[in-house]
Amino acid sequence: MRFDVITIFPEIFNAYLNESILKRAAERNIIEVKVHNLRDFTTDRHRTVDDYPYGGGAGMVMKPEPFFSAVEHIKSDGIPRRIVMLTPHGKTFNQDMALSMSRQNQNMILICGRYEAIDERVRSLVDEEISIGDYVLTGGELPALVIIDSIVRLIPGVLGDERSAEEESFACGILEYPHYTRPPDFRGLKVPEVLLSGNHRAISQWRRKEALRLTIARRPDLMSRCVSGLKDEDYKLVSEIKEEGKNHEYD
Repeated sequence: MRFDVITIFPEIFNAYLNESILKRAAERNIIEVKVHNLRDFTTDRHRTVDDYPYGGGAGMVMKPEPFFSAVEHIKSDGIPRRIVMLTPHGKTFNQDMALSMSRQNQNMILICGRYEAIDERVRSLVDEEISIGDYVLTGGELPALVIIDSIVRLIPGVLGDERSAEEESFACGILEYPHYTRPPDFRGLKVPEVLLSGNHRAISQWRRKEALRLTIARRPDLMSRCVSGLKDEDYKLVSEIKEEGKNHEYD
């Protein structure tokens, strides 16, 4: 799977792409990430990528010509690509979208904006607009990295243990259970006994219950959305959690 990123700050990507999971995925030829400097597709000696907005207003607007030239250059090899623009106007990115994109294994062009906005005409180039949340960032570079990272880790062969992706938060609609490692007792903070028991069935049930407990406490919105995916055993665990909460009120 190949990602082509269009940005005026290509250096931002170097450190992250050359570490850890993404680096190993590239070395194994599972993915390829090519970062393109938008200024390379300008035609004036100042390599200008922005200009004042028509109608007045604050900030500068990124010009359409460099984006069109960059996309046309990338697509000149004839390989089909899905063109995505990172923008607050887009659909909010989530785990389901990441999973779908990883399974489609479709090459992508990610357009990163800066300044006040991108010229509206650039939207005619794109297949999809994506946002990573309802907050303001300086540019589209961080969202591009978020999307690349979340998709790549779901591609078979990228993670050392495929169960890692299956068990992570949001993979099953709820948050992930708590994790512990050595030592078993750190400054009086002890690892739950069940995790030291060697009883795999009890461990599995404890993990599921704690995952549900965390989701109920911290992300009730997720619980309401994943009700259809809960099993009978989950409902029993939820009842136990609620009962324990009532009892705790009187401790």
